[in-house]
Amino acid sequence: MDIASECCDSSPSRTGKYGRNYRAAVRSLAGLKMFTELEELVVDNNLLGNDLRLPRFPNLHTLTLNKNQLTDIEALLEHLADVTPSLEYLSLLGNEACPNQLVSPDKDEDDYQRYRYFVLHKLPRLKFLDTRKVTKKEVMEASARGAFMKVVKPKSEASPNEPGCESDPLPYTPLPRGSRDAKNHKGVFAKCRYVYYGKHSEGNRFIRNDQL
Repeated sequence: MDIASECCDSSPSRTGKYGRNYRAAVRSLAGLKMFTELEELVVDNNLLGNDLRLPRFPNLHTLTLNKNQLTDIEALLEHLADVTPSLEYLSLLGNEACPNQLVSPDKDEDDYQRYRYFVLHKLPRLKFLDTRKVTKKEVMEASARGAFMKVVKPKSEASPNEPGCESDPLPYTPLPRGSRDAKNHKGVFAKCRYVYYGKHSEGNRFIRNDQL
């Protein structure tokens, strides 16, 4: 698919300052490589994923990627830092990479704030992130601790029924060596060094000698 042909007709020229807002859901922006002087780019509500690669846009100051399929925030930010050195406004709402409560009910405001610190650590020139203006306090916090603020999603444990998934053997088992094999159902006899006499058993108070 020719990405450039999907641009809105209202765009004045390939070097104009207006954003390219695509009509159809797209998966790649490779067709923008000729628009090197682009300043604003709006590609909301598309199918852009972690393989997103933008051409180098030295003058791009506004980029909105809302409601796409971005999940790897670190890879995305490192790419943007490389190809959009003038970026000042970025919006990632509606992506899994942005832990916003509207799309991620399991996340809270603390998760979102840590995300902001991490983004600002990677892109210190930003003035707006999502719907909020970047504050001086956030810039200072991002500079001091932003590198450690990445919101990590724990990997889901593989199901025991999945092929290739083997449960770790227990480090200790009380069974004798001869009965540890699940296919071996033979009984095992052994001596026990502990003998129970029932001396202090509470139940013995109710048993008479003639019942023994």
